[in-house]
Amino acid sequence: MKVGIVLPQVGQNATRENILYVAKEAEKSGLDSVWTIDRLLWPLKPQTPYPVTPDGSLPTEYQHVLDPLETLTFLAAHTERISLGTCVVDMPYYTPVNLARRFTTLDILSRGRAIAGLGLGWSKDEYDTSNTPYSQRGARADEFVAALRKIWTDEVVEFNGNFYRIPASKIAPKPLQKPHPPILLGGFAPGTLERIVKYADGWIAIAGFGPLDQLAQTIKGLQEAARKAGRDPSRVFVLAYPYLVDSKDNRSPMSGTIDQIGSDIAQIREMGAEHIIFGYLFSPLGSDLKKMMDVTVQLAKFAR
Repeated sequence: MKVGIVLPQVGQNATRENILYVAKEAEKSGLDSVWTIDRLLWPLKPQTPYPVTPDGSLPTEYQHVLDPLETLTFLAAHTERISLGTCVVDMPYYTPVNLARRFTTLDILSRGRAIAGLGLGWSKDEYDTSNTPYSQRGARADEFVAALRKIWTDEVVEFNGNFYRIPASKIAPKPLQKPHPPILLGGFAPGTLERIVKYADGWIAIAGFGPLDQLAQTIKGLQEAARKAGRDPSRVFVLAYPYLVDSKDNRSPMSGTIDQIGSDIAQIREMGAEHIIFGYLFSPLGSDLKKMMDVTVQLAKFAR
């Protein structure tokens, strides 16, 4: 199983020096990928609750966010081997044409290292800011990914959908990776899994906010659905938030000692996951980058 890490692109640690440090240390340590996330706003009175925290509140770190793709494109010039991915960029904030060009630019400048992790987003405030209707999010996402694939593969691109339209046009250059950078979708809704099988190359799951056996069942269902659709079993990338604690009792998945978290990682590997991505946004380790990298290297051994 490959191993990646989310960059310190969010919060007060989001500086040029810190981002370079983590990316270069990740490459030097033999990790396989670095990742960024996407946030536009930290609304004072959110219209929709944050789906991760128990009370729906937004982490204060989201007040301070660097652009996900510009951060990765910057790193394309400072790294040689490591993959550069988003987990995730929210499609409603872009058009297929402008997002395709940005990922293409990243892929070319990095010599074929881009990974396009995409999501629907959940914040109505961010939808409103982007002038995108909050309704029919799933149908809009279906069209977005379908258009993205055409832009990256067709010599003459033409798309006529209900939400997106592209007149017959030449759109070049194409990405370096063929047929295009891997398209991964995040989310847990049934519609997301159907969308992955139909349009995408894989799924970005999250480990640590529910039982691991539930994750295993979803992965199995996704892979079976891919086979029934005549496709190779979808690739699974798991975003995990390790939380080190000394107590060994009453722990949740991806928390505890190094060995306990390592046991969870081994379970995820056995589920058939291709890639695990460690994020420290919700952990005290996120403020100590050297320790964060040391822990990540230790945890990576359980994934190999």
